Amino acid sequence: MSDPVLDTMNFLNEVTLRYPAAISFAPGRPYDGFFETEEVIAHVRRYLDHLADQGVSPAQVRTAVYQYGPTAGQIREIIADSLRRDEGIDVPAESIVVTVGAQEAMMLVVRALIRDPRDVLLVSSPCYVGITGVARLLDVTLSPVAEPPEGFSLDTLAATIRSERAAGRRPRAFYLVPDHANPSGSTLSASDRAGLLELAAREDLLILEDTPYRLVSPGEPLRTLKAMDRHRSVVHLGSYSKTIFPGARVGFAVADQTVVGEDGRTGLLADELSKIKSMITVNTSSLSQAVVAGALLAAGGRVSELTAKAAGHYGDAMRRVLDRLATLLPASRRAELGVRWNEPTGGFFLNLTVGFEADDAALTRCAEEYGVIWTPMRYFHPDDGGRRSIRLSVSYLSPEEIDEGITRLVAFIDAETGRHEGSR
Repeated sequence: MSDPVLDTMNFLNEVTLRYPAAISFAPGRPYDGFFETEEVIAHVRRYLDHLADQGVSPAQVRTAVYQYGPTAGQIREIIADSLRRDEGIDVPAESIVVTVGAQEAMMLVVRALIRDPRDVLLVSSPCYVGITGVARLLDVTLSPVAEPPEGFSLDTLAATIRSERAAGRRPRAFYLVPDHANPSGSTLSASDRAGLLELAAREDLLILEDTPYRLVSPGEPLRTLKAMDRHRSVVHLGSYSKTIFPGARVGFAVADQTVVGEDGRTGLLADELSKIKSMITVNTSSLSQAVVAGALLAAGGRVSELTAKAAGHYGDAMRRVLDRLATLLPASRRAELGVRWNEPTGGFFLNLTVGFEADDAALTRCAEEYGVIWTPMRYFHPDDGGRRSIRLSVSYLSPEEIDEGITRLVAFIDAETGRHEGSR
């Protein structure tokens, strides 16, 4: 448990608590201003009314809220309907497992797929630290697929698969966030999505598609990999933390792949995930599922309607951060300082490269002396990269905090670059 990956969030929380007055670009949280306490009650009431309208008796309604529920989830039909309406993902309800956030979905899928030490999990690098943590906890070997500055590379993935097989290992699955990824902010192009699915089918590789930021980003999203999946090569991981609210802790996995047992019987991968879940969390909170179901019912299953205002807000926040950076760091000054950044079109995160070691010590100096917090990108690199990059989250701050925070950050970058040059 002393693994540095597992200490990451503890360190960030410690820094945040130690400097409460600092402006923090670290948390990937939704903006608090969209939450209304009374809506939680309204969502539960709507779901209970829905059950009654379906002919469920008062005693059964009471049980649905108060008791342990089905391990695979009790709102799978509502989620399946929402996926058809909003994402063009047409799967039977029984192929869905409702989980305690997408984090549990990752744990279940990785545990189900990795059978022995020869099996490896491929991950884009940089990648979400949650999947790295799952691999550490399950003693799963990770194989990083380096993502160049311009984004995902099919050639690099194919080369990594060949290299792993040549070494006698079995690549089982590839995890990525194809839309506005955490932490890089990159998005997979339409052509790369098609190419990735072709490669997965050809190489007998499962794709673990994580999609938390699609529907909280401005503009029309590209099709999900799962909606394009014709060979059941994609396990789709979903979350309502960014779209409805994180306190519900409800996510899901779409696992419609056929599994053949040693006795020759066939079933769904979702059934296997459910077996594992029964020994971890037993079931996802019935009350949390009721809240999420009520929200989905209120929007006619269209999450995009629930998130339209939020998507506009996050898009404005991203543009404000990018504009502020460009104003305070014009091209000539960027060249002097060795600074550059990408320009995501949505999501919560962007990647800023600096001319010094962006480590925990630098972060502590920045918080203490300049009153601003960020996340070192090295946390997200299983291949030990990202040492001169930082992740900025744009989602949690007001416009005024963004302006002041970027001003402080630029002052820190200026001073820290000078400090680095002087020591060198």
